[in-house]
Amino acid sequence: MAKILLVEDHEEIWDFLSRRLKRRGHDVVLAFDGRDGVEKVRSERPDVVLLDMNLPVMDGWTAARTLKAEEVTASVPIIALTAHAMSGDRQKAIDAGCDDYHPKPIDFSKLLTQIDAAIGRAA
Repeated sequence: MAKILLVEDHEEIWDFLSRRLKRRGHDVVLAFDGRDGVEKVRSERPDVVLLDMNLPVMDGWTAARTLKAEEVTASVPIIALTAHAMSGDRQKAIDAGCDDYHPKPIDFSKLLTQIDAAIGRAA
């Protein structure tokens, strides 16, 4: 299956998502702040990144822009995970460099569909 980098600072969310993704056969790598997420994309070469937008050290908006600006990481698909579900927030995530957007609370079956689609587009 896929290598997924989950960049999330809330333990309940990363625990829930990582366990469920691993049960589906995915290799899950965790990062707990935006700077660590950027470094792990560079070193781990994930197939897709699930990126919380409200992170310590470096927020998800900045992390996404950083990753898309670097040639070596620009092609890695990023799915924004955010509690921001107001009008315009999806577009704001896309404008920051995210390839897709998933509002919290997480709809796991929909997220799996988005992960598969992102990996398919990148292949």
